Amino acid sequence: MSVRSIAGQVFAVQVLLVCLLIVAATTALILQARIDSEQEALNRATAVAQTFATSPGTASAMYAENPTTLLQPRAEKTRQRAHLDFVVVANTHGIRYTHPKPQYIGKTLVADWKPVVKGKIVTESVRGPLGREVQATVPIPRGDGTVAGVVCAGMTAADVSGRVERQLPLVFGSAAGALALATGGTALVGGRLRRQTRGLGPAQMTRMYEHHDAVLHSVKEGVLIVDSHGRLVLANDEAGRLLDLPPDAEGRLVTELGIEPRTAELLASGRVVTDEVHLAGERLLAVNQRSTRWDGGMSGSVATLRDSTELRALSGKAEVAERRLRLLYEAGAKVGTTLDVVRTAEELTRFAVPWFADFATVDLVDPVLRGDEPVGSAMRRTATCGVRSDHPLWRVGKMITYSGTVPQALGFGAGRPVLEADLRTYEGWQEQDPEQATKIVKYGIHSMITIPLRARDVTLGIATFWRSEKSEPFDEDDVALTEELVARAAVAIDNARRYTREHAMAATLQRSLLPQGLPEQDAMEVAHRYLPARAGVGGDWFDVIPLPGARVALVVGDVVGHGLHAAATMGRLRTAVHNFSALDLPPDELLAHLDELVSRFDQDQAAAGTDAPGISGASCLYAIYDPVSGRCTMAGAGHPGPAVVRPDSTVTFPDVPLGPPLGLGGEPIETVELELPEGSRLALFTDGLIRDGGRDFDEGLGVLRTTLAGLPERTPEETCQAVFDTMASSHPGDDIALLVARTHLLDPGHVAEWELPSDPAAVARIRNEAARQLSAWGLEEVGFTTELILSELMTNAIRYGCSPSRVRLLRARTLICEVADGSSTSPHLRRAATTDEGGRGLFLVAQYAQRWGTRYTPNGKIIWAEQPLTAPVARLGERSGDDLLDQWADISG
Repeated sequence: MSVRSIAGQVFAVQVLLVCLLIVAATTALILQARIDSEQEALNRATAVAQTFATSPGTASAMYAENPTTLLQPRAEKTRQRAHLDFVVVANTHGIRYTHPKPQYIGKTLVADWKPVVKGKIVTESVRGPLGREVQATVPIPRGDGTVAGVVCAGMTAADVSGRVERQLPLVFGSAAGALALATGGTALVGGRLRRQTRGLGPAQMTRMYEHHDAVLHSVKEGVLIVDSHGRLVLANDEAGRLLDLPPDAEGRLVTELGIEPRTAELLASGRVVTDEVHLAGERLLAVNQRSTRWDGGMSGSVATLRDSTELRALSGKAEVAERRLRLLYEAGAKVGTTLDVVRTAEELTRFAVPWFADFATVDLVDPVLRGDEPVGSAMRRTATCGVRSDHPLWRVGKMITYSGTVPQALGFGAGRPVLEADLRTYEGWQEQDPEQATKIVKYGIHSMITIPLRARDVTLGIATFWRSEKSEPFDEDDVALTEELVARAAVAIDNARRYTREHAMAATLQRSLLPQGLPEQDAMEVAHRYLPARAGVGGDWFDVIPLPGARVALVVGDVVGHGLHAAATMGRLRTAVHNFSALDLPPDELLAHLDELVSRFDQDQAAAGTDAPGISGASCLYAIYDPVSGRCTMAGAGHPGPAVVRPDSTVTFPDVPLGPPLGLGGEPIETVELELPEGSRLALFTDGLIRDGGRDFDEGLGVLRTTLAGLPERTPEETCQAVFDTMASSHPGDDIALLVARTHLLDPGHVAEWELPSDPAAVARIRNEAARQLSAWGLEEVGFTTELILSELMTNAIRYGCSPSRVRLLRARTLICEVADGSSTSPHLRRAATTDEGGRGLFLVAQYAQRWGTRYTPNGKIIWAEQPLTAPVARLGERSGDDLLDQWADISG
């Protein structure tokens, strides 16, 4: 690098500065090393001297007959181990007892030992027998606190200097390395500078700058250079004039210079533009901007500004177009945010006011609000918004039928917008209601646009925009803008209408599939709640099913998903549970059959090739409560178990074995049996209740436990309401179903039971005892019918069943007759011929009982029959034997 160039001069100066810095740093390091070595020597000498002075035997040796004999070997040994040059012991008068050179023993110590005799420690540098010495002198303490002598330890200055000299190669090596690195770095900087200055010298650079400055400030176009951080690097005089820049503009962010925001954003962005028009005060500027590059690296941008005031008209049109685009863009984000027809209409009116209208109204064909197709011309005022609330326009909810030549009727019929630029001319728009038209004009409303809401070739209603505060009337440009805005809103309203229709259909289907009312039964007092998800109706369901023997089944289930498919699937599963419960199956068997049925549903759907989602993943919890024994048997398929609230308000969650969800199969379903005291409450729920509000499952169970524990002596209805108030939001993310049941035990006095021996003679005895029991209950009216039913059932049990057998009467809402035996063979109702001697027993039971059937137990079966206690199904006197036989004769006549 030539020293004539700027790069060469910078290199020479940099190298000189680095050399000076290295020399200064090396000198400082050497001095510091010398100071550190001397201090280290003093510290070591002090430590050694103190250790020797306080070591056992040192103080006592000072008073021995010959101290030197005792102390000289120890002092030399300590000196050698501590790598010191001397360890000298002297008495309180400064007379040496030891020394590395024996000829100095007995002479006066070369040290400031008098303060040491008084208990102080002295460190110093002196000239002693070994030359220049660095030493520490410490007292030798005695047990009574006095000083027995002194110990002086240290090393020579030559030894200290030697330690420093051993570090010099490292210091000089580091200095040489630093010099090499600095020189290399300076060479790189110089090379970079040489490439940037192209090897020019100072004089050449000065001349080039003068030429550049003359040209820059003489041109009639504004020139600005902005770096990559958006800071103004350079602006010529013309740029300062056009943009009215402050004197200190250079070096500041262009966004802080008071430039019109759109222009400042362009300059800061570095975006490449050509003749883009910008407004600066009263001027229109044509801006050209290009990136500035050097060796392929982005360093900023350069912009030229040309005064183009004659383009004002063009700029005005561009601004109008930009305003319209911005309006439509914001409308897309603010109109149609929900799938609610009324809410979407309100969003349209709120967006239009006060952006380009002072008042806005939306009238929709009445069926549209219900989700139906728009039929007829009767409309309902759906939304109104204005800058003031005392306007004379029709209020929300009013039914309107536009007719004649009013703009709304013309626009609705022809499907095109209608402009009334000046309402004060009264050219037909007032025919609908002249009195109201007069009020509108007197109020100050002077201009109107009415546009039909059309989507998918269907007219849904009319949107009308009015101006009063704004002095300028609507024009054709406003019509074009408003028409596109209303077209977008119409699509959103039509989407909401279609969703409303689908939601109404799903809600109707779901309401028809969920229980319309709870059946009457004596085992439990039951209440329920159901809340659909925010996304619409879903597949959660619950049920209460009376079972034979005064028992009752509680069911809660969940189908994944929402909408018509989930609601329909829920109905299929609920119907299947009802059908399976009619077979009186235990919970595990019922869920196993339900799981198999769901698998068949999915298989049939897959075989049909439909794209509807399967129902695998549905869950169900099925529980049977017996009010006679107080036992509750339950099983679950992918569903959480219930909460049990004991009469003392203790809340537990029974460990119900969790089987796989319905449709997955592969694992057996297990049951669990609980003993429930009377007054216990069972809470069956779906996971939507537990997880609502973003809670995890364990947190939700904790909230439910706390809520139920705080509701002692509450009815199921009150418990349901309290749980929903605490845990359910108004619009949950998933369906919520809750079923709360409080248990009752059947009065033991309403249960009569007898063992049935395998002897036909026992039938008469038990029949008589049953008659006496019925008399005790005050049920003599059904006594004869009950005896007939029991006789037939007991005879069949003795003839076709096996031991053990028993008979039970239950007086509940109905009179229940049960005959149990150890056989699993079920009797069947059959058609008996007129010549048959038997085969009509179950036929008689079926005629005189309200219901009858068979249920299986682990030990056999139970044949049961129910009779109503208010209106018996039939009486013997009402039908003759011939009438009964005629119903079952093989040959008529």
